[in-house]
Amino acid sequence: MNLYDDAVLVLKGYEDQEDLRQYYLDHLAAHPDDGMWKACTDGHVTASALVIDPERGRVLLTLHKKLRMWLQMGGHCEPGDPTLAAAALREATEESGIPGLTLLPGGPVRLDRHPIPGPCTQHLDVQYAALAPAGAEAAISDESLDLRWFAYDEVAGVADTSVVRLVEATRARL
Repeated sequence: MNLYDDAVLVLKGYEDQEDLRQYYLDHLAAHPDDGMWKACTDGHVTASALVIDPERGRVLLTLHKKLRMWLQMGGHCEPGDPTLAAAALREATEESGIPGLTLLPGGPVRLDRHPIPGPCTQHLDVQYAALAPAGAEAAISDESLDLRWFAYDEVAGVADTSVVRLVEATRARL
């Protein structure tokens, strides 16, 4: 099984956001060769993970270098990623600097379709949640302007509604 096949299976098994889930599946059916990759200018699937520390009631957000917005960790799938979950975990580990992250069981927490600056038109983000190990210390990567832990109730004051919804969905899953 390749990453494309995994993405189709993951999306078929995802039981929420029916219209958006179907949009993702239709997009992949129309773009079987490039729908997972940055080169697809009609949009492509991305994978992200909200790093969460439930014991301390906080989430780790990155101040994205290009977008200058507080976001969860995530980004483009790479040819070596065997699954969407592996891509999300890789991105979360790379961008947070935290080893030993584990994905919250149950598959994706949310889907989020958002426009991006050209030449591509949109990201079709498959969003997971990653649990930080006890005592985790974050280390900023070169993809970020800043990296910071925020209490759950602080997120709405710094991030957009997509991140707020992801935090809410993750807390509900916990």
